[in-house]
Amino acid sequence: MAENKIEQYLIELKYSYQEVNPNFWLLDDAEHDLEGVAVMYDDPLVIIEVQVMDAPCEKREEFFAKLLELNAGEMIHGAYGLDGGKVVIINTLEYETMDYSEFRAALDAISLAITQHYPILSAYRGK
Repeated sequence: MAENKIEQYLIELKYSYQEVNPNFWLLDDAEHDLEGVAVMYDDPLVIIEVQVMDAPCEKREEFFAKLLELNAGEMIHGAYGLDGGKVVIINTLEYETMDYSEFRAALDAISLAITQHYPILSAYRGK
C-alpha cells in the first residue's frame, strides 16, 4: 500500500505529520523547516507541495524572473510554480521506484529552498 511506504519513511525521518486523508499527509515540523508541506500519493506519483507565499501585486516581472533564476540555478529537486495566486514549491516522485533516500532528498531540498530563498522572495511582498 502506498500509505505504508510513505508513512514508513515519514516515521523513519521522525517528522511531525498528520494523515489528513488516505494517501494525503501534512507535515508540521518546524524543527526541520517543513511546516505546511503536503505529501500526496496519486498513483503512480508522490506529489510534495508547499505554499511559499502570495505572488506580489507589484514588480511581478522582476519577481517571476527571480523565481525562474532560482529554478534554473538553485533548486536541487522540484521547482517553483504558481497555484492560483500562490507561489508553491512542487516536486513529484515515481512511487514505484521511490526509495527512502530519494524521498528524504526531496524533502531536504524543499526545506533548504524555504530557508535560503524565502528571505529573497519575501522582499517582494508589498511591492
